Amino acid sequence: LWRFGYSARLLKTNHFRTVASNTSFPAVWMLLAQYSGSIPGLCVGKKNRFFTMPETVEDKANLELYSPHPDVRGMTLLNREAFKRTVVVPVVKVKKEIVNALLKSLKHTVLQRPGLKRVVEDPEDEDSRLVILDPHKISEFSLGQSEEEVLKQLNVPPEVSKYNLELTYENFKSEEILRAVLPEGQEVTSGFSRVGHIAHLNLRDHQLPYRHLIGQVIIDKNPGITCVVNKTNIIDSTYRNFQMEVLAGESNLVTKVKENNIAYELDFSKVYWNPRLSTEHGRIVELLKPGDVLFDVFAGIGPFAIPAAKKKCHVFANDLNPESYNWLLHNCKLNKVDNKIKAFNMDGRDFLLGPVREELSSKLRLLKEEQKTSFHIVMNLPALAIEFLDVFRHLLAGEPSSSAGLPTVHCYGFSKHNDPARDVQERAEASLGTSLEGRCSTYLVRNVAPNKEMLCISFQIPADVLYKRPCP
Repeated sequence: LWRFGYSARLLKTNHFRTVASNTSFPAVWMLLAQYSGSIPGLCVGKKNRFFTMPETVEDKANLELYSPHPDVRGMTLLNREAFKRTVVVPVVKVKKEIVNALLKSLKHTVLQRPGLKRVVEDPEDEDSRLVILDPHKISEFSLGQSEEEVLKQLNVPPEVSKYNLELTYENFKSEEILRAVLPEGQEVTSGFSRVGHIAHLNLRDHQLPYRHLIGQVIIDKNPGITCVVNKTNIIDSTYRNFQMEVLAGESNLVTKVKENNIAYELDFSKVYWNPRLSTEHGRIVELLKPGDVLFDVFAGIGPFAIPAAKKKCHVFANDLNPESYNWLLHNCKLNKVDNKIKAFNMDGRDFLLGPVREELSSKLRLLKEEQKTSFHIVMNLPALAIEFLDVFRHLLAGEPSSSAGLPTVHCYGFSKHNDPARDVQERAEASLGTSLEGRCSTYLVRNVAPNKEMLCISFQIPADVLYKRPCP
């Protein structure tokens, strides 16, 4: 449901009850929370929008109007001419000077199909026009009483004629084209992320033989998209990028994106970028105040670091991937914050043990109780970040000068547990060696896959964890 963007109205349908009956109670509870509220102990975030081809089309009646020619079934190389077909639709003949009045009066009966003309010329009378009616609304080419009354008021003969309407590839929607091409009964809908001019797919195995056709259809039906790629393996590399295949269009994977009014440039094949995280990036930056210090441990190309710097925070940004580091530097210059961000190309653990420890040691020692500078550490590497939390054990020496200055950590993690918030908290506690009960908040970022959530746990590092006190 989340993946294909169904509306909350589906919660009342038999489909949802079927899903619920075959799903564990915690999973259903998570599903309900997305639409109706929150789970105790878990903040539910807004879902980020991404592009989909709709799961359903109009009413199944008169399928010919919404279906390409049946001969396209099994096509793997796109032939647009093969989608042509002619269907018979009802029309009413009217004088051209009253066409607008008729369209307004019969707006619920006139054909509303995007891309199709509602009014065509009358081949037999240049002073008349043919208004196409929706065949779903005109049963057996017979007008209803309300339609007849409208025509009578406009002095139009209440006669319905048949008109041969030619449909072409341009008249069909993406989902309709793919439903006609792929084998019957197989899933055809594919959500895709848009990254600048690139559409990023994650096709199922049964869709792979049609992948090049699918890619071309997406380009045809989505203005501005000139390249379609398909992920060919999961993100398991050191640098968090994945192998991909260009399915259609140009092979240029260097693109421009805009997120929260900030522009970024990147090579999508070499760095990690996920447009579904824009809301989360904005949420964290919203917590910062001018003058605060941000340590971004896994910075990528800068979606946390750059807006924080624009907010006049002091930013230390790090990424192990040399490509991400180079694009981070590029985007800092692009957004004119290169003098406000100190960038590093290090392992995350080394970054925490080196520049972060050094900066905290010097700044926290001088921090006074009345000063309001806050320190934030963002750790957005959900597959591994929780394992890095042990670095904070006795990271600093001495005593804290102010409990208010203790750094706040925002650490991301994946969970397949029935209670993901509890799971992430317990794993964080194990790494830190202390309890966070009553001292942390857990935020649901997004559903990554069935039974897999991405969460952010935020907490202020306890003084007895962060500081190694000298022996008496």
